Amino acid sequence: MTRKLLLVLVLLAGPALASAKPNLIFIMADDLGYGDLGCFGQKLIKTPRLDRMASEGMKFTRFYSGSTVCAPSRSVLMTGQHMGHTHVRGNAGGDMTRQSLRDKDFTVAEALKKAGYSTALIGKWGLGEVGQEGHPLRQGFDYLYGYLNQVHAHNFYPEFLWRNFDRQVLRNVVEPVGAKGYGGFIGGAATKRVDYSHDLFAEEALSWIRQNKDNPFFLYLPLTIPHANNEGSRMFGDGAEVPDYGIYDKTDWPKQDKGQAAMITRMDKDVGRILDLLGKLKIGKRTLVLFTSDNGPHNEARHNPERFNPSGPLRGMKRTLTEGGIRVPTLAWWPGTVAPGSNCDQPLYFGDLMATACEMSGSPKPRNLDSVSFLPTLKGQADKQAKHDFLYWEFYERTFRQAVIVDDWKLIRSDMDDRRIELYDLSKDVHEDKNLAKEKSDLAKKFLSMMEKAHVPHPNWPTPRSRKK
Repeated sequence: MTRKLLLVLVLLAGPALASAKPNLIFIMADDLGYGDLGCFGQKLIKTPRLDRMASEGMKFTRFYSGSTVCAPSRSVLMTGQHMGHTHVRGNAGGDMTRQSLRDKDFTVAEALKKAGYSTALIGKWGLGEVGQEGHPLRQGFDYLYGYLNQVHAHNFYPEFLWRNFDRQVLRNVVEPVGAKGYGGFIGGAATKRVDYSHDLFAEEALSWIRQNKDNPFFLYLPLTIPHANNEGSRMFGDGAEVPDYGIYDKTDWPKQDKGQAAMITRMDKDVGRILDLLGKLKIGKRTLVLFTSDNGPHNEARHNPERFNPSGPLRGMKRTLTEGGIRVPTLAWWPGTVAPGSNCDQPLYFGDLMATACEMSGSPKPRNLDSVSFLPTLKGQADKQAKHDFLYWEFYERTFRQAVIVDDWKLIRSDMDDRRIELYDLSKDVHEDKNLAKEKSDLAKKFLSMMEKAHVPHPNWPTPRSRKK
């Protein structure tokens, strides 16, 4: 074979080789609880498409978010580093520079872009504003449509959305609520409601998939449903913003409960539309779709959480490090690769997306990660699945708390005080009712040493210990 003929064959094979790389769609709900889906035990809220996704794919029963609130959870997801190492470790309040990723932070999008993927973020970012290093177009994304600021994202009927660096003005009219600015935004609620941001995201996602179907792509779709509009709760007494109540309209529930349920069912329908499109385009077999939530369920829309039991069998909600705050409903769908109706009960978490994406795409895995690839699990090769020595979290609001999970054991510590610890055996006590710290003191000490190893001090995020220095 002549060198010229060989070159022609390589060039002809290029597109086929590129398309052989699997696509990745990561869909993330906002404040969706472990028990909010039918396939995870929900009885009242209807989620037929996500339930079908579970029956056609894999259900993860012990998958954990990066944190128990928004921004740090997303930082863990993007960087593959747990809360003791990642740069953004909390919702920053007014100083958004603390909530911005840096140029030196390496994201999943950057890894996949280097591997030849088209990359898009459609939805809510929360890790960098215009002019900051953390802006998504500086963090590996080719395309942005949505919100940058998370208080802006409270409002499902905003005055504008970002399309790359441009503001797309919408037809809504918004009234500011309160006087405290957050990263340049004062939260608000719409008095004229026309353009519903979630619906815009769904249409944009479908359009972007069609445009990029012929080449490997990564679509990060962090939705805002079912997060509350906190300002709307104060202004109208109802933070569950949705155009209509759908199948819940004729129930005798309060409007807040109707809205909460309708938001989740609306999201469910749109996830189904995405899966249907992948089948229609005949790219389902080379597309991994992951669905999850950024943390546990909220209690901010003035609905009644007791009606829906959003944490299911777990204790706690958003802003707790008990299981209800960090264990999230997670599904994987990949026809021909993921076995229908399969389950994974191994502890995995957001940070594992990085190693998984790198292995899928053939991209080199960065150093200094807290990430294992769960691609073997997706392929049904449990014997080849790497395991974490431990999983780790820390949370800076109110009382500083840390948590570590080792297999079925979990330790929670408050204010870095070894006398304020809780130890639970999750295999027997998933609701975390019986504190075994005194009974299993040697085990508690072992897990405390893991906590000490996991936490690397950060000047932006002071702890009780650093404040004493």
